[in-house]
Amino acid sequence: MTTARSRALPSIHSCGPPAVPPQAIYLSEPESVRPARRYVLQAAVHQEPSIPDDALDTLELLASELVTNAVRYGQEPGDSLKVTVEASPGRCRVEVHDTRRRHPRARPVSSERARGRGLHLVQALDAQWGVAEKSFGKVVWVVVTW
Repeated sequence: MTTARSRALPSIHSCGPPAVPPQAIYLSEPESVRPARRYVLQAAVHQEPSIPDDALDTLELLASELVTNAVRYGQEPGDSLKVTVEASPGRCRVEVHDTRRRHPRARPVSSERARGRGLHLVQALDAQWGVAEKSFGKVVWVVVTW
């Protein structure tokens, strides 16, 4: 089994070992997807250094999907979104908090549409996921196990 230690991840801090907080806030804009995805990987590896590379690949893809959906459908211009990561041996939970109450829904697969495949990816990767209401919006979460 390969582990995440072989994967080169940029550090958040330039001095000493990286201290990665369990949550991060991003502006609700497409440019936030990449740093949010990178944050998820850093936080997961910081919390659980033995995460296998295939689980990190899955987390990276699913984090991209959740944050992209929050930017496209869960926010108003100028809003921010919160990403949290909780990793432990054998599992990692990623949450994306946004301000809209509208729940994500799977759309029928279509070769004529470039969007609408995110939830199908989650299901194909056999990840657990769900939605929880909160005072001002919702939390969409995914759990990857190995």
